[in-house]
Amino acid sequence: MDIQFTEEQELLRSSVQRLLRDQYDFDARRKIVASEDGFSRKRWGAFAELGLLAAPFSEDVGGLDGGPIATMIIMQEFGRHLVVEPFVETVVVCGGLIAQAGSGEQKQAFIPDIIAGTKLWALAWTEKGSRFDLATVTTTARRDGDDYVLTGEKTAVMTAPWADYLIVSARTSGHRHDRGGVSLFVVDRRAANLDLQSFKTIDGRRAAEIGLRGVRGQLVGKEGEGVAVLEACRDRAIGAFCAEAVGAIDELNAATLDYSKTRKQFGTTIGGFQVLQHRMVDMFIAHQEALSLMQHLTLGLSDGDAGVSRLASGAKSRIGYAGKFVADQAVQLHGGMGMTDELNVGHYFKRISSINIQFGDPAYHVLRYAQLDAAA
Repeated sequence: MDIQFTEEQELLRSSVQRLLRDQYDFDARRKIVASEDGFSRKRWGAFAELGLLAAPFSEDVGGLDGGPIATMIIMQEFGRHLVVEPFVETVVVCGGLIAQAGSGEQKQAFIPDIIAGTKLWALAWTEKGSRFDLATVTTTARRDGDDYVLTGEKTAVMTAPWADYLIVSARTSGHRHDRGGVSLFVVDRRAANLDLQSFKTIDGRRAAEIGLRGVRGQLVGKEGEGVAVLEACRDRAIGAFCAEAVGAIDELNAATLDYSKTRKQFGTTIGGFQVLQHRMVDMFIAHQEALSLMQHLTLGLSDGDAGVSRLASGAKSRIGYAGKFVADQAVQLHGGMGMTDELNVGHYFKRISSINIQFGDPAYHVLRYAQLDAAA
């Protein structure tokens, strides 16, 4: 699998590469993560000025009509540079969800601000004990006039401390595990009766535990049909995360190869030892397999393939295992240096570990792939 980019796509890739090379080296990234906010609004504004936040959206909502391929290009480069700004959460997940299920009024109200970089979003769907199941929802919503009132708790909501708005899944009917009866709501992150407890994640980002005690929300999409919307949203998110992981894997391989050419042991560079050469070949093969799967998934998303959910689970599991393998080998081959905060290898390891558990870990998606395959 090898996607041949158009002239516009090549221009997008070179523009992202140039911006990140000039403004987002590893030292700059460490300072951003260590700052009070934990991300850079200046960099986010630069992404907006370059058109990155508009790239995946269709032209009818003010985007550049780049679709999943534009997302793949951007996220691969973001993965290489360990970008922490919430592109997936704001643009791919929440922006894509509004573009898919929102009313015309909601699209006009929310998407332009996402594209301009003035508003950040986060999706609050995980709950204690849900184990990646989109339909396991105990948070409730009851109608009150034109809006709804939400009560419940959400856990590990990525980028919520940075967000201006949340999209929250809540049950309007049915029981905890029922597929029907789950609806989606836009909630102001600073709304009354919303409690947010923020924390740092292992990869230096921010997440939060959220309590809702009668918080007002605006319905997105049709009442009771939120799970199907979330499934499509998850497929898009998996495509983006897989591209980010592939970028990170490529950088880990390059860093390990460079290190093996300079680090000496027993009077010779460690790259001269055949056993380590074999290991680095395995790392290279893992990257090439992950790259092909990522491109296959991206084309499936771009074409609207009916079996894209099965393909997404297959890619998430295989790329997840490939990322873990390469990260493990890179840390081990770097020795003690691989565990230090000063070296980027450990940061790639942590980011890959974080990607692996978002929207389902590799083991979950192996099982989901088997179930979807049997159903097909």
